[in-house]
Amino acid sequence: MNKTTVLVTGGAGFIGSHLCDRLLSEGFRVICLDNLITGSLHNLRRSSGCNRFIFKKHNLEKYIAIKGKLDFVLHFASLASPADYLKFPIQTLNAGSLATYTTLDLAKKKRARYILASTSEVYGDPLVHPQREEYWGNVNPVGVRSCYDESKRFAEALTMAYHRVHKLNTSIIRIFNTYGPRMRINDGRAVPNFIHQALNNRPLSVYGRGRQTRSFCYIDDLIEGILRIMRSDKIGPLNLGNPKEFTILRLAKLVLKLTAGKGGITFKPLPQDDPRQRCPDITLVKKLFNWQPAIELGEGLKMTIEWFSKRKRFP
Repeated sequence: MNKTTVLVTGGAGFIGSHLCDRLLSEGFRVICLDNLITGSLHNLRRSSGCNRFIFKKHNLEKYIAIKGKLDFVLHFASLASPADYLKFPIQTLNAGSLATYTTLDLAKKKRARYILASTSEVYGDPLVHPQREEYWGNVNPVGVRSCYDESKRFAEALTMAYHRVHKLNTSIIRIFNTYGPRMRINDGRAVPNFIHQALNNRPLSVYGRGRQTRSFCYIDDLIEGILRIMRSDKIGPLNLGNPKEFTILRLAKLVLKLTAGKGGITFKPLPQDDPRQRCPDITLVKKLFNWQPAIELGEGLKMTIEWFSKRKRFP
């Protein structure tokens, strides 16, 4: 079989499943690995109908046996939401350490290009704004969020070690806040939280006074950026995200407006080590790949709300 073959770890998750769909639509053969701790086979309904798609339930901490050639290994397996990594801190650390080792080792054996999905969380609570790739970050290494932050920082270091020692063709993508259909309604992040609460006419939970900022990139824009980087020979790290900054309070008010929610807003204590600002500098990817987000927040939220409104509502 001469089809270009891509292995996607975490392929049953939010970003991973959209990535599988897009790769298949462009003619790739896709092998998806996921242990389903947070991923869902429901996300793969579109992909599973394609004869170029293979799903394997697998714990990435263990040896990965794949027959035949692999052209790309995309390591997207992780517990990315605070609700998940606070519940499963050890599994989160393993996803960044052991799973990164097994996938890098597989890419080395197959001589495949390796793409690591890292995160804006490597910048911690940043003292530099917006965040450029050369910024080293401001991370609490022993805080409650450190299981995720440090696992990704370690994954980046291990990826670069394989690149330097074994000459592996690697790239690191630092993904900023992304939203869209297939987010879990109970995953604990702002967009699904707000939409779920608004659709059920409950108060939207804003932490602190809502002055902390985030940038929100629609999933289709992110996937386009990932594929452009995948097809290149750039090493990175490379920021992918929307450089337009919004306060959490502004986001909550926009969701209320778009859903006609009647619950209003309630304010709760700010979680430990919650970043005050988070916004990518995407100068580098704009220059290298002519990439920038095209979908405005209001437009993307409408599509996301429409998807959530068709799902079973949680009590």
